[in-house]
Amino acid sequence: MSVRQSLLAILDQGACYGYQLRAEFDRRTGGTSPLNVGQIYNTLERLERDGLVAKGDTDAHGHVFYAITDAGRTEARDWLAAPVARATGTRDELPIKLALAATLPGVDVTAIVQTQRRASLAHLQELRRAQRSGERSDGDPSGEELAWLLVADALIFQAEAEVRWLDHAEGRLTQHPPRALELALETEPPRRGRPPKATAIA
Repeated sequence: MSVRQSLLAILDQGACYGYQLRAEFDRRTGGTSPLNVGQIYNTLERLERDGLVAKGDTDAHGHVFYAITDAGRTEARDWLAAPVARATGTRDELPIKLALAATLPGVDVTAIVQTQRRASLAHLQELRRAQRSGERSDGDPSGEELAWLLVADALIFQAEAEVRWLDHAEGRLTQHPPRALELALETEPPRRGRPPKATAIA
């Protein structure tokens, strides 16, 4: 998630102070990825340093308002217009955990998959309940409600995909005897540097 560009996109609507930016971010994203105020002020300092925002007036309560500059406005609009680039590889703990477990002797990978599936299904049910409770009966959500529903939909689709992947992983694992997947420690010293490109997932 780009906090930098998110704050710029909000500031493009008008000058704000730190706590106000946090409230606006939560309001516009359904409160599903809350930011702490320290993170916001650190980001504002970097944005000011980079010439994308400028400090403005201070109100009677001591709030310092930040206004977007022309350069900041350009960056915010470019970000909104561009697709989100997905990272190559994965830092997601679950596939890494299963991949490692499948190669370790004496580990029941099927049991790990089944335990995770139960947890993932419970999480999915919780998300669906939260989504239903957040939907208006007249089917006409406000801007804030629609923002929350968009994020909730994405979380539900991700959870559904995780359950499908776990089913697929279990099927793949059961095609091979567990001992056939085990890897002994290499006796040769590892080479320094990145693994060869042929073994990396692009």
